[in-house]
Amino acid sequence: MRLIGENFQRDVLVLMASRAVRAFAFSYLSVVFAIYLAQLGFSTVTVGLVFSTGYATSALLTALWGYLADRYGRKKILILLAVLTIISNLLYLFFSHLIFILIAESIAAVGVGSSGAGGQGGGPFNPVEQALLAEKCTPQNRNRIFATNACVGSIMGSLGALVSALPQYLQQRHGWEIVTSYKPLFAMTVLFSIGIIFAYASIDEHHVPRQRKAAERQAIKRSRNFGIVAKLAMLGVVDNLGAGLVSPLLSYWFFLRFGVELKSLGLTFFLSYIFAACSFLIAPTIARHFGVVKTMAVSHGMASVLNILLPFAPTFSLAAGITVARSFLAYMDSPLRSSFVMGVVRPEDRGSAAGITTLSRQVPVAVSPTISAYLMHSFSLSVPIFLGGFLQLINDFSFYFLFRDVKPPEEQTAKPQPVTA
Repeated sequence: MRLIGENFQRDVLVLMASRAVRAFAFSYLSVVFAIYLAQLGFSTVTVGLVFSTGYATSALLTALWGYLADRYGRKKILILLAVLTIISNLLYLFFSHLIFILIAESIAAVGVGSSGAGGQGGGPFNPVEQALLAEKCTPQNRNRIFATNACVGSIMGSLGALVSALPQYLQQRHGWEIVTSYKPLFAMTVLFSIGIIFAYASIDEHHVPRQRKAAERQAIKRSRNFGIVAKLAMLGVVDNLGAGLVSPLLSYWFFLRFGVELKSLGLTFFLSYIFAACSFLIAPTIARHFGVVKTMAVSHGMASVLNILLPFAPTFSLAAGITVARSFLAYMDSPLRSSFVMGVVRPEDRGSAAGITTLSRQVPVAVSPTISAYLMHSFSLSVPIFLGGFLQLINDFSFYFLFRDVKPPEEQTAKPQPVTA
């Protein structure tokens, strides 16, 4: 990988390594978390409430993290997020009462979908990491670097999914109590987060504080780039309202629908993250031939159709197969979308732009799990899956219609004007 100088190459590798460690830890937590809450004796509705709390607080803080990263430095905010992750997991490790779980979710939202798309291990780190990583890229290699970063996260997320079988192993081989058998997963995450702090501290960041006059801010708001971010944010609300009805409680859905063991769930998500990693690697090549917008719309649209078909699966094996195939298609757009946003905004605005788009994707997910849990409990396990798939399909058609003529800098055939000017 040819980057801008040896120091940039080193920093990119450090960021990718940190993403890998986070993905590994956040992945096993996201697989077992809802089941862990059920083992504590919480009802399905309460599980949904915990998930919504995690997403809601994460959504509110995401835009703040992006703004503070632009103002005070992205490396400092990444270190702060790692510290908050440690505190959150310590609460899980030593307490089981609902109030402490809600506090932990408010701090870092660990275990609540924080593996990110395809097990990438993004979570609240995502907007800040994207902005810092974009500093190390050129328009020509940005898609490739973002795709490689997502791929590394997904591969490590797949391995983390296998570790989700650890509680079952401790119960069967060593006679651990059910609740106690989950605790080592939280302890491992604390240790990993300590290592991540040292990794972030070694990154070289030449931070330029975000300072603008009010008139200039108004000019930026009227610009075409702001319009693109605003449209992406609005579509993100629709997309993730649907995604939140499906993904956060998917392992819980498998558990209730088919009564599968943790090791079977771990294997399913292992394969889904591996296939997602493959899609990340080929996404830049497909986008180079067909365009970023078309690649994102078509791949995600096919995944939405598979979401609608998932409840029809009569067996766990077939449902798992659909889930794996869906992962290959659903997450192909993730690194492309992140790279796309970073390519059309000013460098000093990247943290805020990533925060806005991430915020728009997290706000609806803050509501969806509670709705999904209620629908599962009151109507049918399949209702939220159907509804989520249709909402995502609406988003896919709308996205293509709005952005079919928009080209990022690297796709412009005419001599482009620098977007940072």
